[in-house]
Amino acid sequence: MFAPDATRLSKGLDKKYIPLFTYMPVIIILDQLVKIYVDKTMYLYQSIEVLENFFHITYIRNKGAAFGILSGANESLRVPFFLTVSAIAIVVIIYTIYTYREESQLFPFSMALILGGAIGNMIDRIRLGEVIDFVDVHWYTHHWPAFNVADSAITIGVTLLIINILFEHKKVKTEEENA
Repeated sequence: MFAPDATRLSKGLDKKYIPLFTYMPVIIILDQLVKIYVDKTMYLYQSIEVLENFFHITYIRNKGAAFGILSGANESLRVPFFLTVSAIAIVVIIYTIYTYREESQLFPFSMALILGGAIGNMIDRIRLGEVIDFVDVHWYTHHWPAFNVADSAITIGVTLLIINILFEHKKVKTEEENA
């Protein structure tokens, strides 16, 4: 009697928000659980070989942005800067989803991944002042910068967003040519 009716909820909820409320929390929870596990079971800079000369789980903390950008900046400036940039990005993403009018299902999904990743890393910055990274992909001694679940979600989301934009552009161009 007092439980919400799922069919009524789904009718009242614009379908573009469904990925936001399903995938975004999964990304945030998975990201935080894995980071907490790494933090509790490994010591800083510990590395566990998964695939020789290619993949390790290596516990590091990134004070900067992607590739350690601004990691050497003063903490009293760095942390507020990254929190502000993250907050602005989150607001822009939510606004973009809210104003999105197309029928693509890929766009809201990609935005949910990006938003979930941004929030996951923002939680680390609030909690620790830095981000826990642990995925260490390399070819012998040539290492890609370590990353985490949130970074992966952002990268996949941006890739899907680019694919969506390219297909939408191609679709519009084809419709204009056929008109």
